[in-house]
Amino acid sequence: MMNWLNNVLETIGAQFSNANLNSIEIGAMLLMIMVLSLYEFLVYRFVSHRSFYNMSFHVSIIVIPFFIGAIVKSLQSNLAITLGTIGALAIIRFRTAVKDPVDIIYILWSVFIGICCGCSLYELCVYTSLLVTLILLVINIFAGKVFSNPYYLVINSSKDIEKEVNELLKQNKVRYRLKSRNYLSNGVDYVYEMRTRTPKELAKQLNTAECITKFSIVEFDNNDII
Repeated sequence: MMNWLNNVLETIGAQFSNANLNSIEIGAMLLMIMVLSLYEFLVYRFVSHRSFYNMSFHVSIIVIPFFIGAIVKSLQSNLAITLGTIGALAIIRFRTAVKDPVDIIYILWSVFIGICCGCSLYELCVYTSLLVTLILLVINIFAGKVFSNPYYLVINSSKDIEKEVNELLKQNKVRYRLKSRNYLSNGVDYVYEMRTRTPKELAKQLNTAECITKFSIVEFDNNDII
Protein backbone atom coordinates (compact mmCIF):
# COMPACT_ATOMS: atom_id res chain seq x y z
CA MET A 1 0.00 0.00 0.00
CA MET A 2 2.78 2.42 0.93
CA ASN A 3 4.68 1.57 -2.23
CA TRP A 4 1.59 2.26 -4.32
CA LEU A 5 1.06 5.61 -2.59
CA ASN A 6 4.70 6.56 -3.09
CA ASN A 7 4.42 5.72 -6.79
CA VAL A 8 1.35 7.92 -7.11
CA LEU A 9 3.07 10.84 -5.39
CA GLU A 10 6.18 10.42 -7.53
CA THR A 11 4.05 10.35 -10.68
CA ILE A 12 2.21 13.52 -9.68
CA GLY A 13 5.47 15.22 -8.75
CA ALA A 14 6.98 14.29 -12.11
CA GLN A 15 4.10 15.98 -13.89
CA PHE A 16 4.99 19.26 -12.16
CA SER A 17 8.68 18.98 -12.92
CA ASN A 18 9.34 21.44 -15.71
CA ALA A 19 12.93 21.00 -16.79
CA ASN A 20 12.35 22.98 -19.99
CA LEU A 21 11.74 26.26 -18.15
CA ASN A 22 14.66 28.44 -19.22
CA SER A 23 15.53 32.07 -19.73
CA ILE A 24 14.43 32.07 -23.38
CA GLU A 25 10.99 30.70 -22.53
CA ILE A 26 10.57 33.15 -19.66
CA GLY A 27 11.70 36.04 -21.84
CA ALA A 28 9.27 35.06 -24.62
CA MET A 29 6.42 34.87 -22.12
CA LEU A 30 7.19 38.27 -20.59
CA LEU A 31 7.61 39.88 -24.02
CA MET A 32 4.27 38.52 -25.21
CA ILE A 33 2.57 39.64 -22.01
CA MET A 34 4.03 43.13 -22.45
CA VAL A 35 2.76 43.40 -26.04
CA LEU A 36 -0.74 42.16 -25.22
CA SER A 37 -0.95 44.25 -22.04
CA LEU A 38 -0.01 47.39 -23.97
CA TYR A 39 -2.66 46.46 -26.52
CA GLU A 40 -5.29 46.17 -23.79
CA PHE A 41 -3.95 49.43 -22.34
CA LEU A 42 -4.61 51.22 -25.64
CA VAL A 43 -8.06 49.64 -26.05
CA TYR A 44 -9.11 50.82 -22.60
CA ARG A 45 -7.75 54.33 -23.20
CA PHE A 46 -8.97 55.05 -26.72
CA VAL A 47 -11.85 52.64 -27.43
CA SER A 48 -13.52 52.91 -24.05
CA HIS A 49 -14.94 56.44 -23.92
CA ARG A 50 -15.27 56.97 -20.19
CA SER A 51 -16.66 60.09 -18.58
CA PHE A 52 -14.21 59.72 -15.70
CA TYR A 53 -10.79 58.31 -16.57
CA ASN A 54 -9.30 56.14 -13.83
CA MET A 55 -5.51 56.07 -14.10
CA SER A 56 -5.01 53.68 -11.17
CA PHE A 57 -7.29 51.08 -12.78
CA HIS A 58 -5.52 51.63 -16.09
CA VAL A 59 -2.14 50.85 -14.53
CA SER A 60 -3.58 47.79 -12.77
CA ILE A 61 -4.80 46.08 -15.94
CA ILE A 62 -1.36 46.39 -17.55
CA VAL A 63 0.56 45.03 -14.52
CA ILE A 64 -1.78 42.16 -13.48
CA PRO A 65 -0.91 39.88 -16.47
CA PHE A 66 2.79 39.80 -15.53
CA PHE A 67 2.01 38.40 -12.09
CA ILE A 68 -0.59 35.97 -13.42
CA GLY A 69 1.81 34.67 -16.06
CA ALA A 70 4.61 34.24 -13.51
CA ILE A 71 2.26 32.42 -11.14
CA VAL A 72 1.13 30.01 -13.88
CA LYS A 73 4.74 29.28 -14.82
CA SER A 74 5.66 28.62 -11.21
CA LEU A 75 2.67 26.30 -10.78
CA GLN A 76 4.00 24.18 -13.65
CA SER A 77 7.41 23.76 -12.04
CA ASN A 78 6.81 22.45 -8.53
CA LEU A 79 4.00 20.65 -6.68
CA ALA A 80 4.80 22.35 -3.37
CA ILE A 81 4.55 25.79 -4.99
CA THR A 82 1.23 24.80 -6.56
CA LEU A 83 -0.30 23.72 -3.25
CA GLY A 84 1.11 26.75 -1.45
CA THR A 85 -0.24 29.16 -4.06
CA ILE A 86 -3.70 27.60 -3.93
CA GLY A 87 -3.72 27.95 -0.14
CA ALA A 88 -2.49 31.57 -0.30
CA LEU A 89 -5.05 32.62 -2.91
CA ALA A 90 -7.83 30.96 -0.89
CA ILE A 91 -7.33 33.38 2.02
CA ILE A 92 -6.86 36.56 -0.02
CA ARG A 93 -9.87 38.89 -0.11
CA PHE A 94 -10.10 42.00 -2.28
CA ARG A 95 -12.42 44.63 -0.82
CA THR A 96 -12.25 47.19 -3.64
CA ALA A 97 -15.68 47.40 -5.28
CA VAL A 98 -15.93 47.47 -9.07
CA LYS A 99 -18.09 50.51 -9.79
CA ASP A 100 -18.49 49.99 -13.53
CA PRO A 101 -19.48 46.50 -14.77
CA VAL A 102 -17.40 47.12 -17.90
CA ASP A 103 -14.27 47.17 -15.73
CA ILE A 104 -14.86 43.47 -15.04
CA ILE A 105 -14.23 42.83 -18.74
CA TYR A 106 -10.79 44.41 -18.56
CA ILE A 107 -9.92 42.65 -15.29
CA LEU A 108 -10.82 39.26 -16.80
CA TRP A 109 -8.95 40.23 -19.96
CA SER A 110 -5.79 40.91 -17.93
CA VAL A 111 -6.13 37.57 -16.09
CA PHE A 112 -6.76 35.82 -19.41
CA ILE A 113 -3.57 37.30 -20.93
CA GLY A 114 -1.52 36.17 -17.94
CA ILE A 115 -2.91 32.61 -17.92
CA CYS A 116 -2.62 32.08 -21.68
CA CYS A 117 0.91 33.47 -21.88
CA GLY A 118 1.90 31.46 -18.81
CA CYS A 119 0.71 28.33 -20.63
CA SER A 120 2.37 29.48 -23.91
CA LEU A 121 -1.01 29.68 -25.67
CA TYR A 122 -0.02 32.83 -27.55
CA GLU A 123 -2.18 32.34 -30.64
CA LEU A 124 -5.30 31.79 -28.56
CA CYS A 125 -4.57 34.96 -26.60
CA VAL A 126 -3.92 37.10 -29.70
CA TYR A 127 -6.97 35.90 -31.64
CA THR A 128 -9.28 36.26 -28.64
CA SER A 129 -7.99 39.77 -27.87
CA LEU A 130 -8.53 40.88 -31.47
CA LEU A 131 -12.04 39.40 -31.55
CA VAL A 132 -12.98 41.09 -28.25
CA THR A 133 -11.70 44.43 -29.60
CA LEU A 134 -13.78 44.01 -32.75
CA ILE A 135 -16.89 43.24 -30.69
CA LEU A 136 -16.33 46.28 -28.48
CA LEU A 137 -15.87 48.52 -31.52
CA VAL A 138 -19.04 47.22 -33.22
CA ILE A 139 -21.08 47.72 -30.05
CA ASN A 140 -19.61 51.18 -29.58
CA ILE A 141 -20.52 52.20 -33.13
CA PHE A 142 -24.01 50.74 -33.43
CA ALA A 143 -25.30 50.89 -29.85
CA GLY A 144 -25.79 54.65 -30.02
CA LYS A 145 -27.78 54.32 -33.24
CA VAL A 146 -30.01 51.48 -32.08
CA PHE A 147 -30.40 52.44 -28.42
CA SER A 148 -30.60 56.20 -28.01
CA ASN A 149 -29.81 57.69 -24.64
CA PRO A 150 -32.70 59.23 -22.69
CA TYR A 151 -32.98 62.97 -22.19
CA TYR A 152 -34.25 64.98 -19.26
CA LEU A 153 -36.31 68.04 -20.07
CA VAL A 154 -36.54 70.59 -17.26
CA ILE A 155 -39.06 73.39 -17.83
CA ASN A 156 -39.69 76.46 -15.72
CA SER A 157 -43.04 78.09 -16.52
CA SER A 158 -44.96 81.04 -15.17
CA LYS A 159 -48.19 78.99 -15.11
CA ASP A 160 -49.49 75.45 -15.47
CA ILE A 161 -48.85 74.44 -19.10
CA GLU A 162 -48.63 70.67 -18.68
CA LYS A 163 -51.24 69.95 -21.36
CA GLU A 164 -49.53 72.24 -23.86
CA VAL A 165 -46.12 70.66 -23.27
CA ASN A 166 -47.55 67.14 -23.56
CA GLU A 167 -49.20 68.05 -26.85
CA LEU A 168 -45.97 69.55 -28.16
CA LEU A 169 -44.03 66.38 -27.28
CA LYS A 170 -46.64 64.20 -28.98
CA GLN A 171 -46.45 66.31 -32.14
CA ASN A 172 -42.69 65.73 -32.25
CA LYS A 173 -43.19 61.97 -31.73
CA VAL A 174 -41.31 62.05 -28.46
CA ARG A 175 -41.68 59.22 -25.98
CA TYR A 176 -41.94 60.92 -22.64
CA ARG A 177 -42.87 60.49 -19.02
CA LEU A 178 -43.51 63.28 -16.56
CA LYS A 179 -41.26 62.62 -13.60
CA SER A 180 -42.12 65.50 -11.29
CA ARG A 181 -44.05 68.73 -10.86
CA ASN A 182 -42.73 71.42 -8.56
CA TYR A 183 -45.27 74.14 -7.78
CA LEU A 184 -43.76 77.50 -6.85
CA SER A 185 -45.28 80.82 -5.86
CA ASN A 186 -44.37 82.30 -9.23
CA GLY A 187 -44.81 79.29 -11.51
CA VAL A 188 -44.35 75.57 -12.03
CA ASP A 189 -41.28 73.39 -12.73
CA TYR A 190 -41.63 70.20 -14.79
CA VAL A 191 -39.13 67.38 -15.22
CA TYR A 192 -39.69 65.03 -18.17
CA GLU A 193 -37.83 61.87 -19.09
CA MET A 194 -37.97 61.47 -22.85
CA ARG A 195 -36.40 59.78 -25.85
CA THR A 196 -35.99 61.67 -29.10
CA ARG A 197 -33.65 61.75 -32.06
CA THR A 198 -34.23 65.44 -32.76
CA PRO A 199 -33.54 67.34 -29.52
CA LYS A 200 -32.47 70.48 -31.42
CA GLU A 201 -35.79 70.73 -33.24
CA LEU A 202 -37.66 70.28 -29.99
CA ALA A 203 -35.54 72.97 -28.36
CA LYS A 204 -36.43 75.43 -31.13
CA GLN A 205 -40.15 74.88 -30.59
CA LEU A 206 -39.86 75.14 -26.82
CA ASN A 207 -37.92 78.36 -27.23
CA THR A 208 -40.85 79.97 -29.02
CA ALA A 209 -43.53 78.61 -26.66
CA GLU A 210 -45.37 81.07 -24.46
CA CYS A 211 -45.13 81.11 -20.66
CA ILE A 212 -41.88 79.11 -20.61
CA THR A 213 -39.39 81.14 -18.61
CA LYS A 214 -36.47 78.78 -19.21
CA PHE A 215 -35.81 75.14 -20.01
CA SER A 216 -32.94 72.67 -20.19
CA ILE A 217 -32.44 69.46 -22.17
CA VAL A 218 -29.87 67.15 -20.57
CA GLU A 219 -28.71 63.87 -22.09
CA PHE A 220 -28.48 61.08 -19.54
CA ASP A 221 -25.44 59.07 -20.63
CA ASN A 222 -25.27 56.07 -18.29
CA ASN A 223 -25.03 53.39 -20.96
CA ASP A 224 -21.41 53.89 -21.97
CA ILE A 225 -20.65 50.18 -22.24
CA ILE A 226 -17.00 50.58 -23.22
